[in-house]
Amino acid sequence: MTVPPREDWPEVGKRSEGGVVVTDVILATFRLNARLMEAAQGLAQHGDMTAAWWQVLGGVLDEPRSVADVGRIMGVSRQGVQRIADLLVERGLAEYRPNPAHRRAKLLACTEAGYWAIRQISVAQGPWTTELAKSVDVEDLRTTLRTMQALITTLEEA
Repeated sequence: MTVPPREDWPEVGKRSEGGVVVTDVILATFRLNARLMEAAQGLAQHGDMTAAWWQVLGGVLDEPRSVADVGRIMGVSRQGVQRIADLLVERGLAEYRPNPAHRRAKLLACTEAGYWAIRQISVAQGPWTTELAKSVDVEDLRTTLRTMQALITTLEEA
């Protein structure tokens, strides 16, 4: 990559107040995600899993889904989900089932061992989230959730 001299760089346009706040929200979200992933890794150990395995398995707790559908739900690539799904199946935490809607794209389903691992995580997660929630007003949490959902919808529709 060739980098032009600084005097040839384009000007950064003026941002609106909202644009500045959105940037601050994004940066705070990056930091929050890092801390949540650390916590998730610790919680997942209660089920002898990783945070990534927990995330993928969480996408099929209510019903079997294709790997692509799990990727869409979780906001991660199909290829990333496929690698983890294969590991979950190998370890007996999930299984592949025939997909009546698609001959080649099998459905990923949670096994009894997978549900047990998730239960072990949930036993640890409950007290952790209860304690964490004490630090922020519940109405503020609800507002944060609505705001995050609105941003997700806007970005997904873009």
